[in-house]
Amino acid sequence: MTTGQRRASTVGVGIVDAVLQVVRWVLASLRIIAGILLVASVALNFANVIARYFFSASIYWAEEVMLFLMVGCVFLGNGVVAWSGRQIKMDVLVSMLPPKAREALDVFSELVFIVVAITVMVFSWPVIRDLYNFDQRSQSAEIPLYIPQALIPIGLGIMAALVSVRLILAVYRNPPDSPGH
Repeated sequence: MTTGQRRASTVGVGIVDAVLQVVRWVLASLRIIAGILLVASVALNFANVIARYFFSASIYWAEEVMLFLMVGCVFLGNGVVAWSGRQIKMDVLVSMLPPKAREALDVFSELVFIVVAITVMVFSWPVIRDLYNFDQRSQSAEIPLYIPQALIPIGLGIMAALVSVRLILAVYRNPPDSPGH
């Protein structure tokens, strides 16, 4: 290996380390946010149960807010799942394929996921923009509907970005011309 190749390799490792540091920060943030949303939903449900059964007065907007909190928890928390590659897959037949075919199909399915996520994001933004412009609000809690609706494409965008980074890092760590390939 020449000096130039070693220097390029060191720079590449530095970039990978920096990207992984950012990914770790994003994943930690997503876990914290999803956890806060889940705890808030459970606390609101508990408060509603106490209010209903002990004071005969339920919190009329609780169900709606809990739904929005769960949407945020799921779509933001899915970034962690996407990074680890544990999203739902129909892989019964894929697991029976030879390793090379399985790897190719896994990469293909990840690419299809990225395309679908980006497509949903693109088509959802006009709806969210209209919800914002028309000041649409939820029926009970009067929450602006663009907020919970925006969590869906934001979550899908985070998932697509993390899957993309994971795929790029996999190629960088195992280049096609390496001896292991």
